[in-house]
Amino acid sequence: MDCLFCNIINKTQDAHVIFEDDSHIAIMDKYPIQKGHSLVIPKTHHEKIIDMTNDEVAALFSRVPSVARGIIAATGADGFNLGQNNGRSANQIIPHVHVHIIPRYQKVGNLWTRRMIAIDDDLKELAKKIQNAIKSS
Repeated sequence: MDCLFCNIINKTQDAHVIFEDDSHIAIMDKYPIQKGHSLVIPKTHHEKIIDMTNDEVAALFSRVPSVARGIIAATGADGFNLGQNNGRSANQIIPHVHVHIIPRYQKVGNLWTRRMIAIDDDLKELAKKIQNAIKSS
């Protein structure tokens, strides 16, 4: 099986990593809904959240607050949405469990379905800001 997120975890695919520990990684979304849109991903491959144990799900979601705080601190977002899709019919594009953290900005509104194509240098710069914010929180 060839999984994009497994390739990122195994360092055979590039990504803008903003957080990593022994069991999880957080990266910038390459096609963000809003500036700072990131993904928290367990390193163990599971296609859907229902394939995980309760402890694995708890461990995944326990990483979300610190990553979200880092994103808000680095971007100045006013709020954020969490998203977690399961299966193609639920718009899960990569069949590896992940949690979306989508920053929201009052001045922009809530354009849920609209995506932008990010510039790689912008992702790199923002990833560093978020890394620093996560480390200092």
